[in-house]
Amino acid sequence: MKNKRKVIISCAVTGSIHTPTMSPYLPITPEQIASEAIEAAKAGAACVHIHARDPKTGRPSSDLALFREIVESIRSESEVLICLTTGGGIGMSVEERFSVVREFRPVLASCNMGSINFSLFPAVENYTEWKYDWEKPFLEGTKSNIFQNTFQDLEIACGMMKENCTKPELEVYDTGHLYNAKFLLSKGLLDPPLYFQFVMGILGGISSPTIFDLTHLKMTADRLFGENGYQWSAFGAGRHEFPICTTAALMGGNCRVGLEDSLYLSKGKLAKSNANLVEKMVRILGEFSLEPATPQEAREILSI
Repeated sequence: MKNKRKVIISCAVTGSIHTPTMSPYLPITPEQIASEAIEAAKAGAACVHIHARDPKTGRPSSDLALFREIVESIRSESEVLICLTTGGGIGMSVEERFSVVREFRPVLASCNMGSINFSLFPAVENYTEWKYDWEKPFLEGTKSNIFQNTFQDLEIACGMMKENCTKPELEVYDTGHLYNAKFLLSKGLLDPPLYFQFVMGILGGISSPTIFDLTHLKMTADRLFGENGYQWSAFGAGRHEFPICTTAALMGGNCRVGLEDSLYLSKGKLAKSNANLVEKMVRILGEFSLEPATPQEAREILSI
């Protein structure tokens, strides 16, 4: 690791943004999600970010039984690091959202660093027919919804993470979220070194990311935490996925790909699996003499 820098590739397997109408390759059932995660790990992902879906309709779900089936399947066949979502659903309390942390004690779990207008409604314009009745209202509903993460929520969330020895993957949608993390660190609610995931390409945050946006986030984090006070990763949703991931890797960070973030392998070509996206990212890293980190190397990089 001293001779050649390793890059952590995370894979967001299914998420809660895309709906079944958008791609026939989106994993839905616990078996499909676990299988996709395991194959992504074989392709070079050191970490998999996990959401669950209703196996009958594909709707995002917070059912712990579904998460249990996914987590146990992955753990039985792979050493890949598991990062569980704590995004939950509309109207859920922070305790409900973070119940996966208490239940499964993952090494990593997402922790959003502030409230945001997390909006998906423009996607409705791209479709005239839907596979399931829930999809269109679900997307339209994000126009009037705020993804709430108050300081009170964050205090509870950080406490639950510490209690269960789970390292927070701090989701940063804008520079203000870095200042929120600085405040939480000053109050002893977070432990250094921190781990940031720069989330780009979402309406309500940095919706059309550029290299300048990514550089601004990195420079702000350097000022607030010092270059050695944190590790970071980044991704861009949709067509921004590989440009942002490549730039992040070249800037000394890590990256995230996966069907949660983009359904396409290249312009007009749907990715048939998460492994396809990981394999492409591995090839890109190789062009710059960079290598994907193993799960054990990722543990060392993130001080887990």
